Amino acid sequence: MNPPPLDPKLRDALLTLLDDPAPAVRKALLAHFAMDATGSAALLQSVARGANRLLAWHARWYLDELKLTNPVEEFRVFIRSLSYELETGALLLARTVYPEIDIAACCDQLDRIASRCRELIAEPSSAREKCRVINRVLFHDHGFRGNIESYNDPENSFLHRVLQRHKGIPISLCTVYLLVAQRLGFTLEPVAPPGHFVVGCFLDDEPFYIDAFEGGVLRSAEDLCLRLIAQQVPVRIADLAPAPIREVLCRSCRNLVVHYAQAGDQERSRLFASFVDEFESTYAKHSN
Repeated sequence: MNPPPLDPKLRDALLTLLDDPAPAVRKALLAHFAMDATGSAALLQSVARGANRLLAWHARWYLDELKLTNPVEEFRVFIRSLSYELETGALLLARTVYPEIDIAACCDQLDRIASRCRELIAEPSSAREKCRVINRVLFHDHGFRGNIESYNDPENSFLHRVLQRHKGIPISLCTVYLLVAQRLGFTLEPVAPPGHFVVGCFLDDEPFYIDAFEGGVLRSAEDLCLRLIAQQVPVRIADLAPAPIREVLCRSCRNLVVHYAQAGDQERSRLFASFVDEFESTYAKHSN
């Protein structure tokens, strides 16, 4: 049986207060939602699936506090939805291991990095000039770098930990790069050649690639091909083209399968293997 619809005025009032960080407001809202767990769950889950990302994360915070959500199941629902957005997916993935992460702090940090980049970009600027500004802010001012010392540390794959520690592996550093560029309205793409993830720019006549693990070095298609040849990996044109967000998130899960297994955490290795299976089966089901 579905809960009765919420009075529109009350609903609007609750949504207005949802992102208020004041402890007194949060305590009052938690008390209100707790009195009608079923109706509150329906409202909060609706907001959590909505287009307003910041409001969605506040809704998830209340769902977590009220014990009305399961981060692992929430990520599975996201996988099955086929509605993939990089920032949402990366944070939902992180919540499967760290359900308590401060989503607002992650978004705020990315906003501040992008804001600094915006201050330094003198328009009109070419795509390469914009990349050089992002490189300066990310890798020089903020000190983001590849974690060469502990490459296989699972924490390198979680967006909030990369933002906290300023180090990661190619795919997670490229995710940060892409999310900053997205905030600038600068269209860059994930590119997933075997073994070393990069960011691609396809705005000029000749594409170029940003190697976030190497401090933002700009590389040509020929550079990437030579790297693959040196690794004795067959060169495929598809490996130099934009990769779907599905593949970015699935590849992060594949990395975690290996890294948790190497760390001796078989339970989490199996968990992320199940996410990989979910991505693959969902894709197979809907691509036929």
